[in-house]
Amino acid sequence: MYTVFLLILSNIFMTTAWYWHLRYKGEPLWKVIVISWLIAFVEYCLAVPANRIGSGQFSAFELKTIQEVVSLLIFVLFAVLYLKEDIKWNYIVGFVLIVLAVFFVFKKW
Repeated sequence: MYTVFLLILSNIFMTTAWYWHLRYKGEPLWKVIVISWLIAFVEYCLAVPANRIGSGQFSAFELKTIQEVVSLLIFVLFAVLYLKEDIKWNYIVGFVLIVLAVFFVFKKW
């Protein structure tokens, strides 16, 4: 669970780094790039240990799958709460298909 917790924290920072500036389109591009890089640095400081710790428990494929699901969940919350965007039915269908992909990655055949 430590790995998942660190991945959640890292994805909060990465999602913020990638999308926070969409509400500040009047700011100069160089400025949002620098701020985003500073935010992303924190993400790396969390993601690298998460993957190193998790590599003893999960395969690289499983770690990436966990990261993608966490990233998607954090993004949905960010888009709805911060960017004030609506969730549409086709987004939900796409997310369900991604969850189905998780099943296939973690299923021991």
